[in-house]
Amino acid sequence: MTALRRTPLADLHEDLGARMVPFAGYEMPVQFALGVMKEHLHTRTAAGLFDVSHMGQVIVRGDDYAAGARAMEALVPVNLEGLAEGRQRYGFFTNDAGGIRDDLMMANRGDHLFAVVNAACKADDIAHMRAHLAGCDVEEITDRALLALQGPEAERVLEALVPGVAAMRFMDVGVFASDFGELWISRSGYTGEDGYEISVPADEAAALARALLAADAVEPVGLGARDSLRLEAGLCLYGHDIDTETTPVEARLAWAIQKVRRRGGAREGGFPGAERILAELEGGAPRARVGLRPEGRAPMREGTPLFAAAEGGSPVGHVTSGAFGPSVEAPVSMGYVPAEHAVEGTLLHGEVRGKRRPVRVASLPFVPARFKR
Repeated sequence: MTALRRTPLADLHEDLGARMVPFAGYEMPVQFALGVMKEHLHTRTAAGLFDVSHMGQVIVRGDDYAAGARAMEALVPVNLEGLAEGRQRYGFFTNDAGGIRDDLMMANRGDHLFAVVNAACKADDIAHMRAHLAGCDVEEITDRALLALQGPEAERVLEALVPGVAAMRFMDVGVFASDFGELWISRSGYTGEDGYEISVPADEAAALARALLAADAVEPVGLGARDSLRLEAGLCLYGHDIDTETTPVEARLAWAIQKVRRRGGAREGGFPGAERILAELEGGAPRARVGLRPEGRAPMREGTPLFAAAEGGSPVGHVTSGAFGPSVEAPVSMGYVPAEHAVEGTLLHGEVRGKRRPVRVASLPFVPARFKR
């Protein structure tokens, strides 16, 4: 057994009474004293502080930003050359079959590209970049922690400690001097709420976290509420809602593929799986990720088979994520169904413990996004 790694905030989590669990090779807090439901609701109404230091932070350097961006565009179907300095974009590494290797955030930091990748995929992602980004240096950042401050009070709280962040808009990135060293801050997150992700020197991470938690509006939040928050926001979890067998079009992530990378665009294709992905962008995919609203109070969780009829027949799809949504006070799920069953309002049936229960296709997100545009 490989020993679990600890983030720079692990001791603080234990001081705060967190229940720690294994996650992506790390010992991580699943919940704190408030419990998952209250942590979730507190993030929606005030501000939650998340430790996301397990994720990978990577700098890609070419001769200049444009060179690094051009190289990276061979791995992702995203317009990085056209990304303005101080801005970031969501995207995904694709494979030759058009599936998703991982999803990530990529930022223009002036003379280099900064990427944040998922914890479970970061070793493979870094190896993938080093193998294919000719002429670029790919540096994994290992001496910094990563925090996420999310919720309607996040701006007020962080501005008090780091003046200037209130002027940022959704998907802006910037470097800020602070009492906690140089902070790399983006106005983004994984909850559907306004908020920030903050890269901080590892030896200052606990001090910054304690300063943020000193604000009455802020509570520590664990992986449990992080999952229910992103599910209500209709956001994908890699390895569950998207994977190497899922194309961006099936996942309804086509919005992340800019026109310049599509057919007829100035830099059409040129990424792994382009033939299939571009064809699906024009003609549609055979299946689609959908929101699902089960009847009753019991969630339909990952793996639940979905049927077109209350009796008989084979499954037409399956649930990829499911939980009780504290903000909507009802169970919510996401899953994949054939395109003909993906219309909002379509009645399906999920089989739970041998019994089929009604579930309707619903629009995503379940809770409106509250980003600062």
